[in-house]
Amino acid sequence: MSDIKKVVLAYSGGLDTSVILKWLEDTYGCEVVTFTADLGQGEELEPARAKAEAFGIKDIYIDDLREEFVRDYVFPMFRANAIYEGEYLLGTSIARPLIAKRQIEIARETGADAVCHGATGKGNDQVRFELGYYGLEPGIKVIAPWREWDLNSREKLLAYAEQHGISIEGKQEGGSPYSMDANLLHISYEGGVLEDPWTPSEESMWRWSVSPEQAPDQPTEIEIEFEQGDPVAIDGERLSPATLLERLNKLGGDNGIGRIDIVENRYVGMKSRGCYETPGGTILLRAHRAIESITLDRESAHLKDSIMPKYAEMIYNGYWWSPEREAMQALIDATQKTVNGVVRLKLYKGNVDVVGRKSERNSLFDTRIATFEDDAGAYDQKDAEGFIRLNALRLKLAAAKRGG
Repeated sequence: MSDIKKVVLAYSGGLDTSVILKWLEDTYGCEVVTFTADLGQGEELEPARAKAEAFGIKDIYIDDLREEFVRDYVFPMFRANAIYEGEYLLGTSIARPLIAKRQIEIARETGADAVCHGATGKGNDQVRFELGYYGLEPGIKVIAPWREWDLNSREKLLAYAEQHGISIEGKQEGGSPYSMDANLLHISYEGGVLEDPWTPSEESMWRWSVSPEQAPDQPTEIEIEFEQGDPVAIDGERLSPATLLERLNKLGGDNGIGRIDIVENRYVGMKSRGCYETPGGTILLRAHRAIESITLDRESAHLKDSIMPKYAEMIYNGYWWSPEREAMQALIDATQKTVNGVVRLKLYKGNVDVVGRKSERNSLFDTRIATFEDDAGAYDQKDAEGFIRLNALRLKLAAAKRGG
């Protein structure tokens, strides 16, 4: 790819991409356009701009994608109640398709013939980014420095950064910083002492939440209103998608909610230990399932639950732009038309408890039928006898064969 003239770099301003910026200029001799996505990480943006300017970069894109991220990526994912391997709320995974999309758009705007990312050759993100690139622009050229250079450890990257005068936020005395990724949905921590799955995380590592032990002794009650499966208001106050998730992050973090420490199966085949803070997402998942419990009929709910692991796996593995994900999304979204109502929750020392749910328009919960008291003929209990006999028929036949 020696003919590359201009490349769009997904640039965070962190260790990896700061080194990559200099490495691209030295290795390819091409013009570099930097793109930093504002997905809610906030404090990382201006240092990224300053570093890019220090290297003489002319085209610097810092795009506020917070509302688009939550509205068009996070919320659709939560309509599916997506969770990977029973624990991970996909905070990093769901950000990658939006970054890839905007990177391709910038390549078109600037006439760039290549794109570049800072994902390692061992991780999932290289797959997610590149499947996104090719799914949106089949002819684009991709530069993946971690698969080309010999800077194959964080210590070597730090040495390279020091040699070229690149400042790195979070550099620790005598060791490497954690590999972190932050957006409005979560913040992740990998590397360092976390590479030993037996070593507990340090309390000082966590940034968004207090420990459950240090959370307030009094619970916090909130109400979340949903319209067609998406949250639209907290305690009666209508909020934009990004603002609503920010509010839930604050409420959850203050109450010690959303910390997990897991070992997950990466798409490339290895196991990886990671720590995640997802306070708002943890609350949202519980609330969404609660409102679905009274507004979705049994078979629709069970169908959604049956396809959810596959849907979550597709997002984790990088197939957001695939036809199968879009087909599953259409099915999921069709079920959400009646998911309207309000959920009341109690937040207390790391726990999210549902203490109420209601839907004026779409509740399928009929007190007349469900009551243990006199139902005034709303339900004929004798009907259950025939129902049971029909469903027992195949069991009786099988038992008879075994016994005979």
